[in-house]
Amino acid sequence: MDATDDFFAQLTDVQRPHLEALRKLSREADPQAREELKYNVPVYVRGDKANLWMLQNFKNHCSLRFKPEFFATHEAIVEAAGYESGAGFVKLPYDRELPVDLLETLMQARIADFEATGS
Repeated sequence: MDATDDFFAQLTDVQRPHLEALRKLSREADPQAREELKYNVPVYVRGDKANLWMLQNFKNHCSLRFKPEFFATHEAIVEAAGYESGAGFVKLPYDRELPVDLLETLMQARIADFEATGS
């Protein structure tokens, strides 16, 4: 097992369904991205070291985190969908179904941003 597999293996039964679903969405969104463990969480990376997004696990929710500068331009759609957000992240409570369409939209927008800017 690699370091990211170790991360997923250590999740609680409450955390695992959301984080595994986010992992699957991440891999499908950008097959060119590498999955690396940075900051003790999975990060999806392109090129030499451009972080596309990361997955974070907490006790009652998980987060999909982007660069704050990128996310600021998408925060309104997250809040319109009824999800809490912060500086660069959307908060995903374990007791709510994942907003797959919203998450895919954010991931695709970030990939387009990377391809346009290289960072």
